[in-house]
Amino acid sequence: MLKITIIDYGAGNVRNVYRALSAIGIEALISQNQDDILNSDGVILPGVGAAQDTMQHLAEKGLVNAIKDFVNDGKPFLGICMGLQALFDYSLEGGKQECLGLIPGKIVKFSGDLTVPHMGWNQIKIIKNHSLLKGIDNNSYFYFVHSFYPEPIDNDVVLTTTEYGSDFASIVAKNNIYATQFHPEKSGEIGLLIYKNFIDIVKNSTRSD
Repeated sequence: MLKITIIDYGAGNVRNVYRALSAIGIEALISQNQDDILNSDGVILPGVGAAQDTMQHLAEKGLVNAIKDFVNDGKPFLGICMGLQALFDYSLEGGKQECLGLIPGKIVKFSGDLTVPHMGWNQIKIIKNHSLLKGIDNNSYFYFVHSFYPEPIDNDVVLTTTEYGSDFASIVAKNNIYATQFHPEKSGEIGLLIYKNFIDIVKNSTRSD
């Protein structure tokens, strides 16, 4: 039986993610325990709120090293919204906030005359085919709520972009790390496909061990 852990650091959208996984037949564990994370087959980091609060909560609960150790072990990891932003080197939110440094790049704020936060349904443009996108068509709509977005150093990690003023990376993947800037759990049936595809990646990973 797969062990999927949703990290609860006190500020994530954990219950909605849990219900989304339940809808595809996965009984996930919600935990802030380091051993639960390290002993999982796959881990999901949901997130809402500010980068500084997120990193502070993760650090206080001793989860920063647990996440890094899990990722370095080569097992599948999925970040959602703030959970994506936390994966990068740093965020410019609140000045400069050091993040997990697992994907090279920074998090920047939408500028110009755009309404912030970027909130509501928007489309993805598929840049690279990937197993995380199985069954998902180009220009599909997902639900976004965010004021900052990722600027990866290496564009090779970008699976999809979304236009809001200009194009930004809305799904990224690097080795065993996967992340979406939108909320799959708020995106209806097509959002459940993201979770289903991630679970399939986890299953394939456990078979190859």
